[in-house]
Amino acid sequence: MHETTTAELERYAELQGQAIQAARDGNDELLGVMLDAGMPVNLSDESGNTLLMLAAYHGNTSSVALLLAKEADTEKRNQRGQTPLGGVSFKGYPEIARLLVEHGADVTADQGGGQTPIQFASMFGHREIVEYLQGL
Repeated sequence: MHETTTAELERYAELQGQAIQAARDGNDELLGVMLDAGMPVNLSDESGNTLLMLAAYHGNTSSVALLLAKEADTEKRNQRGQTPLGGVSFKGYPEIARLLVEHGADVTADQGGGQTPIQFASMFGHREIVEYLQGL
């Protein structure tokens, strides 16, 4: 049985950091290669933000689509109890909100303190997201 070395663990942590940064930056080429090589699609950072949450929060529509195609979990929450749809509703990316909903995101999910994605969108003046979510 192979014992994992400290160097291997450090390299894996470095690769995880690169995947997280690729999701933030919308670097689909690197992200796709890493996912194809076995990087977990629901990998999260130290705050519990998944690759999907990071891509969505930073407005990287194509990265969100890539992650959803790889079956990223739309309901995995960060340490603040927020889902990717909650993050997008806060930031205001209607196209990403649609993608998330089309892939099963719960539009009524409590994002903490009883707040829902539609309430986040309303609170921060994202009318297009409010209208979309109300129409569901």
